[in-house]
Amino acid sequence: MESEGDPPERPGDHVRKPRGRYAKGVKRRAEILEVALEVFATLGEKGALLKEVADRMGMSQAGVLHYFGSREGLLLWTLGERDRLIAEDVLRVKYGNPLTPLAEILRRNSDVPGLVRLYVSMAAAAGFPDHPARTVFLVRYTDIREALRDNLAQLQREGRVRADVDVDAISRLALAAADGIQHQWLIDPTVDMGGVIDTIVKLVVVDADSSRGRE
Repeated sequence: MESEGDPPERPGDHVRKPRGRYAKGVKRRAEILEVALEVFATLGEKGALLKEVADRMGMSQAGVLHYFGSREGLLLWTLGERDRLIAEDVLRVKYGNPLTPLAEILRRNSDVPGLVRLYVSMAAAAGFPDHPARTVFLVRYTDIREALRDNLAQLQREGRVRADVDVDAISRLALAAADGIQHQWLIDPTVDMGGVIDTIVKLVVVDADSSRGRE
């Protein structure tokens, strides 16, 4: 059976520099996340998936959960790792506005339906005050909204975003559209998830056709 390592952290908590036993725990957790992404990408977040992850790792289910604190912790870490990897890839390219990368990320999500189901499920669960996803999603939404707002505000000052739009409201609208369109896509996979964000771009970005290109 997998022996216990270091206690779990919250998703995104990398303040300490890994060393010694802690470094081994970080490495092991990263290995579990890599497997979890593969498993969840196709199957979602049903209960049997924890057993699948544990079996592939040669660990007990309790051993896997030790690195994440709970089943919900594993699910949240998996979503966080997905976000990190996709953003790292998409944001290597410079776009003419901050909304188009969001459209690209949504289009890529169509390749991992299980992770979309997991995201939609956890986003809904975050609406309950005591659910562990609540704080994670609150931070996530705040960070993304503020980044979109600040970047749109800069473009607005440069005359590249319409002067009569509220960039904070547009940022919230883009987030709401992204979440809602993923739920619609699960029901109707013919939906172009990125298309709804493209529409917002056309409504607010001056010369939107050229801004969709990569700089």
